Amino acid sequence: MSILFHNVDYLAKDYTVKRGFVLTEGASIKYAGPDDPRKNLDFEVGGTRELSGTGKLLVPGFYNIHTHIPMTLLRGYAEGLPLDEWLHTKVFPFEALISPQMALPASELAIAEMLRFGTIGFSDMYSFTHERAEAVRTSGIKANLSTGPIVFDSEQRYEDMLCKQEIEELVKSYHNTCNGKLKIDIFVHSEYLSNPQVAQAVGAHAKELGVNTHIHLSETKKEHEQAKERRAGLTPTQYFDSLDFFCQPCTAAHCVWTEPADWLILASRGVTVAHNPCSNAKLGSGIAPLAGMMDAGVNVGIGTDGVASNNNHDLLKELYTASILSKARELDASCFSVEQALAMATVNGALSQGRTNAGIIASGAPADLVLIDMQTPWMQPVHDPLNNLLFSAQGSDVCLTMVDGKLLYYNGEWLTIDVERAAADTSQAARSIVASL
Repeated sequence: MSILFHNVDYLAKDYTVKRGFVLTEGASIKYAGPDDPRKNLDFEVGGTRELSGTGKLLVPGFYNIHTHIPMTLLRGYAEGLPLDEWLHTKVFPFEALISPQMALPASELAIAEMLRFGTIGFSDMYSFTHERAEAVRTSGIKANLSTGPIVFDSEQRYEDMLCKQEIEELVKSYHNTCNGKLKIDIFVHSEYLSNPQVAQAVGAHAKELGVNTHIHLSETKKEHEQAKERRAGLTPTQYFDSLDFFCQPCTAAHCVWTEPADWLILASRGVTVAHNPCSNAKLGSGIAPLAGMMDAGVNVGIGTDGVASNNNHDLLKELYTASILSKARELDASCFSVEQALAMATVNGALSQGRTNAGIIASGAPADLVLIDMQTPWMQPVHDPLNNLLFSAQGSDVCLTMVDGKLLYYNGEWLTIDVERAAADTSQAARSIVASL
């Protein structure tokens, strides 16, 4: 099935808004431009669904590059605590009671939320990978799913851990499946939940398997400074670089307390920073040096983190927060442009997942598209549609989400997920866990 968006304003590759026509064919964009494809002799009228773009803005789909989707079970459960206390007194005890049967509907619910808000791909760090993969497969979204070692013993060896064999089996079973939509990565949770031999071995294993890595990096000041005390003055970034952990493309979440020397390492190693402004602010972790990292050439994408620390997966809200916090941090209203924000959510995120020629509206690019309603009261008047998109839009303004040419959400309906069942099952599971604590 082909889909033709006609008379639509769309975001072109150069971040200008053009009016015209966008035609998808299969999983790709066949045409984007001012001319009506229906006037061509080879246009197949019967095989094309036509959608009016009047009053709408068509943009590339968003990438949410740091999530923990089964943690949907913890939405609103642990509030008002700093990260270390939040983890050890609330999150870890709750997570110990999550079963695979609970993780599946929670993952489905998280994906439904992301699709509703225009996310077409996400990078997830968690366990229950079979259940997460099933939720990805049935929903049709794109995802990089990582699993990996969590280490409390300084003498622990990666070769002795069950997760090493599990990762190899996951890569064999799932990597680049679902027509390339599903990929497997390996994570090291953080400096404080790993040790040198494990971190080094994971980097080497990722290189051997040809997969990406994912990590939490310098999320809090306490974590950053204590790591320097443990690692002979090395920052977490310098420490992992000394272990050659960044030998494969890596997504480093948070990076709130990274230093200028770290940014040069991240840029030179091709590490993508997953900026999580709402989670960082809500947990009192701080405001990441977004402008400095970008000026140093670091590829920066956007992420929500899990809903336990954010409470939602709305990337438009995340972009808004990223913009205003960066301006406030730098005392400079011009330090973060609309174009930079949109790149974070589209091409930069695609790059972090190893997806080339993606995150753009152009002939030959994947048909990963999101249609935004520009006619709501809070979007009027429209002096500049991109300014409205960044500073006025809400996730609920999304009226269509398409992945590889297939509609997954359209005008209030999820076309691949039973959202009512997923919500009911997740709520029941959450209640049973809380009752057991």
